[in-house]
Amino acid sequence: MLKRYCWLIFGIFIISGCANARHAVPEDLLNSVRISGMQDIRAFGGIPSDSFKKDFLKLLEQEERESPSFLSFKAARTYSMLVISGGAANGAYGAGLLNGWSQAGTRPVFKVVTGISTGAIIAPFAFLGSRYDDKLKEFYTKHSTKDVMRLRIPFINSFVSTLPLERLIERYCDAGLLKEIAIEYNKGRRLYVGTTNLDAQRLVIWDMGKIASIGDDKALKLFRKIILASASVPIAFPPVYLSAEIDTQDYDEMHVDGGITRQVFFLFDVLQGFNKALKEKGIDISRNKYAIYVIRNGYVDPVYREVPDTLSAIAERTVETMTNAQSIGDLYQLYIFAENGKGDFNLAYIPSTHISKARELFDPVEMRELFDLGFKEAQKGYNWKKAPPGINKD
Repeated sequence: MLKRYCWLIFGIFIISGCANARHAVPEDLLNSVRISGMQDIRAFGGIPSDSFKKDFLKLLEQEERESPSFLSFKAARTYSMLVISGGAANGAYGAGLLNGWSQAGTRPVFKVVTGISTGAIIAPFAFLGSRYDDKLKEFYTKHSTKDVMRLRIPFINSFVSTLPLERLIERYCDAGLLKEIAIEYNKGRRLYVGTTNLDAQRLVIWDMGKIASIGDDKALKLFRKIILASASVPIAFPPVYLSAEIDTQDYDEMHVDGGITRQVFFLFDVLQGFNKALKEKGIDISRNKYAIYVIRNGYVDPVYREVPDTLSAIAERTVETMTNAQSIGDLYQLYIFAENGKGDFNLAYIPSTHISKARELFDPVEMRELFDLGFKEAQKGYNWKKAPPGINKD
């Protein structure tokens, strides 16, 4: 989370300002809107999505046409899925791990990639593979706090401006990257990013490949705004507003950091009823397997640190503790999903032996250390944890 700024959360109770005029989407119309003129590009977490189910059926039917042996009784295939968590500057660890994994020569081509918060920034690069490793390394080792945010006065809906981060996202997520993602989408691979709809208090899962496949300037702008929203910690960072339309009526949606609702996510809740749909289509994938790789850009084990008796230190430590506890719960959900589906669960996270020496929110020295740590661990063959903490797999 945003260290040294966490204490500002409490300032909301004593600071008042002029509110921006809004025209929020009514609750009963949330599933009917078009975002920037596009439809069927997202789903709400926890609610079955017919459009996502149809998309996955289409994906499997596409593979059956392109590789008839795939769904035969003689062949089996392993799907590799990558799930990337939030963690702000700690995303440098995940960036290093992916780079080292490429160097080890064992990094798979992922069928599905999901990312949230800082993981949303990493996800497009991870989705496109090792040819984007240098870009990933640059993003997480060459920038500091001033390249991400600047103090915002007066305080209206946030304490800092994310204009610098917007410029970074624009630089790295250009039309060329969008085109490459669209090509992979059309091959049957999927990229998803999570934001939090603050009005609805729900995780929103965005089909970034489908957005990329639209390919116009409007799609590029939406793609960038979704990534920015996913990484926008509320109160510290301003929310991101998305244009929504129903018939001829215009509305706005307020989106913030996806990590507010989930630290990691997959699609098991929006794909409820998928097995029944497979049977109805006569598709048998029972012989196929999947491996879920989870990169937690943060700690999983408790890390002892004496907390100074100050408001800012207590607030910072409280947010860290809540975030870590939330992440463990989210990891358990993924683990149970994998176990029930006889999948292979794999978890990586920052070891408790690493003690941060960061002097600012996005400290390039600390981020390089984290990058190098993840790189070295993966290059020599990462020892993936087969279960979340507290579960003995021996």
